[in-house]
Parts: sequence; C-alpha cells; structure tokens
Amino acid sequence: MAGIYIHIPFCKQACHYCDFHFSTSMVLKADMVQTINRELELRRDYLQGQPVHTVYFGGGTPSLLNQHELQSILATVRVLFIVSDDAEITLEANPDDLKPEKLQELKAAGINRLSIGLQSFHEPHLRLMNRAHSATESLQCVKDAQAAGFDNITVDLIYGVPAPDHSIWLEDLKTLFSLNVQHVSCYALTIEPDTAFGRWSKKGKFKPSEDEFTAQQFEILLEQMQQHGYVQYEISNFCQPGYESKHNSSYWRGVHYLGVGPSAHSFNGHSRQYNVSHNRKYIDALKQDVVPFELEELTLADQANDYLLTTLRTIWGCDLSKLRQEYKYDLGADHVPYLQELQEKELASIKDNVLYLTDKGKLLADQITLDLMVE
Repeated sequence: MAGIYIHIPFCKQACHYCDFHFSTSMVLKADMVQTINRELELRRDYLQGQPVHTVYFGGGTPSLLNQHELQSILATVRVLFIVSDDAEITLEANPDDLKPEKLQELKAAGINRLSIGLQSFHEPHLRLMNRAHSATESLQCVKDAQAAGFDNITVDLIYGVPAPDHSIWLEDLKTLFSLNVQHVSCYALTIEPDTAFGRWSKKGKFKPSEDEFTAQQFEILLEQMQQHGYVQYEISNFCQPGYESKHNSSYWRGVHYLGVGPSAHSFNGHSRQYNVSHNRKYIDALKQDVVPFELEELTLADQANDYLLTTLRTIWGCDLSKLRQEYKYDLGADHVPYLQELQEKELASIKDNVLYLTDKGKLLADQITLDLMVE
C-alpha cells in the first residue's frame, strides 16, 4: 500500500508559531491546483503501481480550496493511481472555514476524514497565537462537522502555551472530551527561529514556557487521555480504538508515499525527494514539465536511523530483529549497557525483541533516539 500527500500552500494569515511553507496571497491558487495536477501526471510512476490507501490534503490551509478544486485534484489522483475503495481521504481545515455549507461541499468532494486545527478553546491563547478563528468557532465547527455526517474527525491542540498554571490546559481537555472526537493530535508549543514567536523571543518580547511546565502538561495529557479511553499510539497522537490515522501511521511504519505541491516530501524506501518551497518557482518549473525537487539517496545507516526515529515514537515499538536483518544494525548488541540503563530507569522495555518507550521515556524520546542512532 502507499499514500499521497498534497500540500496546499495558502493561509488567511500567519500563525505566530508556524514555520511551514505557505503564502497569505491567494493570487496563485487556481494556477497551483492546475500545477499540482500536472505534477501528479508527471510522477504517476513514482509509487510503481502500489495501491493508494490514503490521500492527505495538508498545508497551509486546504479548506481554502473550493469544491471544484478539490474534486479536480481527487479526480486526477483516481485516474492516475489505483485508489482503494475504502481509502482514507483527509483534509486539514481551520474552524473558521467549516460553515455548514462548506462541510457539505467537502463531503460531496469525497473527503471522509477531517483534521481540524483548533489549537485551543481559550480565546486569549488563540489571539496570542494569531489564529484566524475564535474559541466559539473551535467548539461549533466540530459540532457542525458531526451534524454533517463526518464520523472520523481529528483535532489539533497545543500545550505548553505560557500560563500561570495548568487550569487553562485542563479546561481545554475537558471541552475536548465533551466533543467525543475520534482522534486527537497534541503538540508542545515549539519556538522556531523564523516565526513571530521566535523573533519576539530573541528580542525578549516573548517568554516561552519552562520545559518543566510543558512536561507537566504532557503528563496531564497522558493521564486524561487514558482516563477517557484514548489510545496513545504515537507520542503526539491519540485515538479511540480503531481510529488511528492510516496516513500518518504509514509514515511511521515506512510505507512509501508521494508528496506533491511546493515543499512536499516523497519517500520510496531508498531515497527522499524534497520539492522546492517557493510557489512561483514551483509553478514555473512545472510549466516546463520539470518537477523542482532535491534528491537524497538513503544509505543503510540513514534507513536504520529513520526506522529508529519513527518506530520509537509509536505503540508498535522498534523491532530489533528487523533493524538487524534489513538495515544491518544490531542495536541490541551495540548498546547493551545503555539499553540496560533505560530499562532500569523505567524509560524503556524490551519484549519479544521489540524496544518500547515507557510514558517516562516518551518525555525523553528525542534524546534517547539520538543516543541510539547509527553515527
């Protein structure tokens, strides 16, 4: 099986934490849709005939596309690729776009899973992050989507936003659980240099939360999710049983995927491709039937590190036998003292030759993964 990711690089306004590729000008939107369709045509052989089980519209803000634009892209995908009848077709959306009539358009276009960027139900936090929607819209859009017949909804929340205590985060979670959505993605507020928060932080105009405060909110998140019956199947992702994101799970399991649109990435097992992160350059190149990308060939060490980086974040863990047999990296033999230390400190466990991180270990996942990577 395989997946297709489609990057829609437009937003109404710039969120203060975001460093993804996007433009707030819609001038090129119609051209971009045509160009994405052309890239799909030129790269129809990339997946080598593998059936496509997931299509994911990310961004940017894909909910800015109209019904005709969405249907045009999906029609192109279905003509060029073998798309399974039960394919998961996800669209990222902002709450302010999801009016009842828009939701009906999305269903008519073939979208069967919504990923809604709520981020918070607390109005001052939304204003701080420069989100385009209100707290009222955060709540109402989910109810409207459910009323419109969407029965596979995921929402995003951000924790670690500066606050005097954890009461706002607890209230956000309380409101979240009242909505009974099938899936939740929760991310710590990260201060990237080339963002408003990054620039303000450098000038002393914005003070991020202390690491301990953010870690405490993560621990609250784990406790609350467990109490409400959600499974943490990846460090940042939680779902009701059976509602894992098929698309993102494919990334973490090394499934091949094609990425189209400016800044999109592709992976076929032995290499990665990175499209240019510039709308005009992307469109101009495709007008000449050239896909503007950089190619990275992956060594066995690169593949082993990718496998470690993705699997250690998941409920399925890192299969040490696969790591040894497919990537020639005998982690179990090379890191005996360190693996023993991780287990003694209850940061990790090994069962049936699979390495798992504990809840405590997930707090240190990045460092543990870095320590275990092939140098």
